[in-house]
Amino acid sequence: MAHLLEQMAYVGETPWHGLGNKLDTHQPIDVWAKQSGMDWQIREAPVRYMTESAGGLGAIESFPENKVLFRSDTNMPLSVVSQRYKVVQPSEILEFYRDLTEVSGFELETAGILKGGRKLWALARTGQSSTLKGNDVTNAYVLLATACDGTLATTAQFTSIRVVCNNTLAVALGSSTGAVKVPHNTSFDPQSVKRQLGISVGTWDSFMYRMKGLSERKVMSHEAANYFLRVLSDLEKTTAQGTNGRAMAKAMALFDGQGKGAEMESAKGTAFGLLNAVTEFVDHERRARSTDHRLESAWFGQGAALKQKALDQALLMIA
Repeated sequence: MAHLLEQMAYVGETPWHGLGNKLDTHQPIDVWAKQSGMDWQIREAPVRYMTESAGGLGAIESFPENKVLFRSDTNMPLSVVSQRYKVVQPSEILEFYRDLTEVSGFELETAGILKGGRKLWALARTGQSSTLKGNDVTNAYVLLATACDGTLATTAQFTSIRVVCNNTLAVALGSSTGAVKVPHNTSFDPQSVKRQLGISVGTWDSFMYRMKGLSERKVMSHEAANYFLRVLSDLEKTTAQGTNGRAMAKAMALFDGQGKGAEMESAKGTAFGLLNAVTEFVDHERRARSTDHRLESAWFGQGAALKQKALDQALLMIA
């Protein structure tokens, strides 16, 4: 099966999805653009169509209300959008991080494209990190992503990655969503997004304070079973003996010791362990058509929503 992920670049250890071109640290933006497959532009053209007449082909007509978006390097079509649609170029995704990497100590770790360029993203480590008991380290990141097929607004999102297992989780708590979304009928203003996102220690500290609370909340076996039932019950429209039952059994096994880091003091028998069983299931174990389908789901699709549900349910246990 052809990969949705046409190209990607990364620094450090191989990402959990195992894809991409490895770079040395502190590479300039133009190197990232080339190696991540983002060194092209989104171009626009009018929508035209061919009519037919009794004698054969007719005239070429236009549809002025819409436009076609296509790649400048391959001329491959990306989508048909309204004239109100504001394009966010691949270079803008990477340029978002230029001052953050040059001045604020951020470091790009991965960047790439999905669906032939219909989705684009870059992920940078902020330099913030927290350690739970048992030396369980979680690092802070900012993910910036956009799409030109109508499936995703341009979104800047705080993301946490647990080092021991590479589980990813969006940082979204309470009244703070941890994300800024710019619809495509609005111009993308990177400085405004950074201000709204509030790239600050406060957001991260608030998130990790709650993770610490989860790591200290011991759970009984029946609580664990009820948690997975609440989180995974709507995952598939099947009976408990079908796919959904297998998902819950796998998540329980990950919690009971099969998961990476499941035996660490922070996770063993705790609500934090429950949450990480679900994030590991979504990021690494859940059935997917390909590795890049898994990545898209885990960051942008059903997998991301499932992890948010898991976080919400876990936090109820310490409310």
